[in-house]
This record gives sequence, structure tokens and C-alpha cells, in this order.
Amino acid sequence: MTIATTPLTTDRAELLARLSQSETYDLLIIGGGATGLGTAVDAAARGFKVCVLESHDFAKGTSSRATKLVHGGVRYLAQGNVALVREALHERTTLLNNAPHLAQPLAFVMPSYKLLDTPFYGAGLKMYDALAGKDGLGRTEFLSKDKTLRLLPTVRTDHLKGGVKYWDGQFDDARLALVLARTAAAKGALLVNYCPAKELLHTDGKVSGVVCEDAESGTRYEVHAKCVVNATGPWVDLFRQQDAQLLGKPVKPMVAPSQGVHVVVDREFLPTDHALLVPKTADGRVLFAVPWLGKVILGTTDTPRHDLAREPQAFEEEIEFILKEAGNYLCRRPMRADVRSIWVGMRPLVKPQDDDGENTKKISREHTVMTSKSGLVTVTGGKWTTYRAMAEDVLQECFEQRLLPARAGGVTVHMPLVGAPKPAQVKHRLNAAQGEHIYGTEAAAVHSLPGADKLLAEGLSEAMVRFAARYEYARTVEDVLARRSRLLFLDARLAASVAPRVAEILAQELPGVDVKLPDFLALAQQYLLSPA
Repeated sequence: MTIATTPLTTDRAELLARLSQSETYDLLIIGGGATGLGTAVDAAARGFKVCVLESHDFAKGTSSRATKLVHGGVRYLAQGNVALVREALHERTTLLNNAPHLAQPLAFVMPSYKLLDTPFYGAGLKMYDALAGKDGLGRTEFLSKDKTLRLLPTVRTDHLKGGVKYWDGQFDDARLALVLARTAAAKGALLVNYCPAKELLHTDGKVSGVVCEDAESGTRYEVHAKCVVNATGPWVDLFRQQDAQLLGKPVKPMVAPSQGVHVVVDREFLPTDHALLVPKTADGRVLFAVPWLGKVILGTTDTPRHDLAREPQAFEEEIEFILKEAGNYLCRRPMRADVRSIWVGMRPLVKPQDDDGENTKKISREHTVMTSKSGLVTVTGGKWTTYRAMAEDVLQECFEQRLLPARAGGVTVHMPLVGAPKPAQVKHRLNAAQGEHIYGTEAAAVHSLPGADKLLAEGLSEAMVRFAARYEYARTVEDVLARRSRLLFLDARLAASVAPRVAEILAQELPGVDVKLPDFLALAQQYLLSPA
């Protein structure tokens, strides 16, 4: 099964014209993140009539702010959650095969500074290999001190005993979300970003659709569906509460938001194709240093929050924790002035109903699917690696609740996503700078557009901006520089410097549209770290 490589246009007038038609969808999905888009792909591939509404941009929230790892979850294995690890390892391989231009194997090295570290962690990672079975990406190796230093040339040398090397994967989360959206569209689904669901519609006590609003014009639409899925990540409780008002009963929140902070520094801090993993820092948290798109990501934290900020800010103690712990394991400690970008992701962790949500490290990383008495299907939790399995679970719930007629599953297991080349044809790695190769089989289409030879920054040409506007649902400068390109996440200051030219190109491609340049310039300042 293949997806056509001729790009489908994403003309907004055409999308809104389709939305205005008075027809009933089989499945209406609120939320255009990993889970919502994955569910749209699966449902459309099974022949259902699907509509996805996203309040902001696709993957604007949690789904663009992951640690960029496609993994089985080594720490979940330590917690004894074998079933979750086994499922994630299988899904890891599926993702790497279906989007090899955006998800690839990555070797991790865990340095040992105590004699027992290597055998202790190595034994666990050997079990990780065993659980992966045929889905394994490479065998775990016990490393000498010299071999550890060859793979991690800037790791701290004093008291270094050796290390362990194992395999997982990495990916580009926001671009994967985009190809999921475009894959669903290629299968006939209607997807509209910047079109928030304002209120749920009920008929005879059952959810029957939503009232949504085009954020650009203010025009409202009624969209009806046989089944409505609430896939809004950390924000699912907002729609659950609204739905519960119909029944006259409040519902307990099911999500305990937690934030993870990521700090980006230049590659010179870790000039290697191997990631560094510290399984237990001073306070017991995990630390990653991951080469990604020509930079290095340091992180992450796990801090409870009690709000639902769209652009959450890092707490000073989180920043200090990352920089200090990185300095404990690297020859040179990154300083605040070395930070190119800092960004924060909100995790929708599912909490037990008797949990106060304070200890997010112990709250379930597994996803939850549930249906209210009115028929609203809510899905939250989980992680990017298992998005496809989550989508299958959502549809199974729809079938079991008799909201949709059952249809055979497994249709997305071997379904390449838009732009996916054969894995053997992939020559570029995700730890190298971004460029036209991120488009896979669509690279030629990008290169054919005006401005292919005019670079705005490394890995970003004028043609890429035009492609984003014509074929990738981009409406604003932020859409281009945060998610179609990842420049904001890699170097916020550089992103701000090229933003005016990006705005000019978007104005040519999207006449009359406010591309929100001032908003982006203000946002870029939030991704910069003040000197002290």
C-alpha cells in the first residue's frame, strides 16, 4: 500500500466549503495532535467519513514538544510494566518502517561511573532486547572506558568505568503529525486547523456533533457526526465537563498535567551520532542528551502543573537542574548563554481518581479510552511511539459502544505515510541538519517551487515556505518556523531573524491572511533564555 506522492492542496476556502456542507460524518475528532491525527488516519483507511477539528495548528501543543524519542520505555521496564514496553517496542518498529524519513534508529550510550552500573543496567537492557525480539534495532553492548569515550567524546572522564550501548529511535514529532494529517486527507478525511470546537451538540441526550468557529473569520459551523472523539490531550477535561453538564453531574478530572523542559545547545557539547542517557541523576530523574537536526537536546523534567498553558514556561529550578546535571556528565557544562532554544511540553498523564496529581512520575504513562453516558469518546495519556495502537483502541471503543459499525483493523500496520521512501533509500539522518530530505519522496516537488535555491537559514529555503502554505496547512509564521521547519525549536534567535522574510513569502502565498509576524517575534523571545 502506498500514498500518492503528488501533494494535495490545502486551500482553506475549499476546506471551509466542505465544512459548511450539511452532512453527517461517521467520526468527528476534536484535537489535531498525535492521537487525533492517528485516529483519523486509521478511520479514513477503513473507509469511514472523518472530520478533524484543531483549535490552533496541528501538533501545536504537546505533540510538537516531545523529547523526539521513539522508544519502548526503558524506565517503564524498570517499573515492571512489561506489557507496555512490549507494545511500544513493536510500535517503534512499525513507525520506523512507515515513516523512515522522519523516524530512525538511534544508539544510546549509558556511561558507568560505578563498578556495578554496567552489569546492573546492562542486564535490564538485555531484557529490553529480549522483549523486542524480531523488532530489535541492534544488540546491547557492554563498553570499555575507551569505547565509551570513542562513542561519547565529550563525556566526563574522571571515575568513568565503561558503559552500555543500546538502541531505540528518534523522530521529528511535528513533521510526523503533518504527514499523518496529510495521509488522512489523502484517504478522504477533512482536516481543518484554526477551527476550535466551541460547544458540543446533543440530540436526545447523546453527543451528535459540535459547533466550531473559523478562527480567522469568526464564522461558525455546525458539524454533525455519529461518533465524537475528544482527543485534546491535556485539555480533555474541558470537553468532559461540558458534556457532563447535560447529565447534571460533574466529572472528576482524569488528567494531571506535567511539564517537561528541553534545552537545546550546539552540537559541540556532544559531537557524536550517539545519544547520552543518564538513568538516575541526583534526584532520581532521567537525563537525555540527544543529537537532533544538527543540535543537541538536553532534558527532560517532570514537574506537575495546575494550569493548562498553551505556551508553558520553564521554571528556573528546571533550567538549573538540566544545566547542572548535564555539566555533571559532560566535560564542559552548558551555561545559560549557550542555550539556543528552550521549550516546554505538557504531558496529559492519566491519574487514578483518588490521586491528587502531585507525583507525576508515578502516574500512568499508558493511554486511557473511555465513553460517557452521552456517547462522547475520550482518549488521553500514552505517548507518541504508540499513537497507532492508541488509534486502534479508540476505534475499537467506538465499535464496542455501537457508535460505529465494526470494520476490520490492522490497516495501518504496513501503510507508509505521505512522503515515505523505502527504508533502504534513506540516506540522511535525523541527527544531521534539516533539509529537503525531510520531505522524503516529495523532495522533488518542494525543489520545483520558486526559491528552492534561496536559503533563509540552514535547512530552510523559500520553496519550503511556499510548500508549507500550499500543501501543509500553514497559516502563520509560527506554523512555518515552529512546526513545518523546526527552526524555533533549534535556534530561537535565528528563527526571529528570518521571520520577516517568511512573513513576506506567506503574504504572497496567502493574500489577505494575517500571518501574525509580531506574535511570532514575541513568542521567539519566550524560547530564549535570559543571561541570568
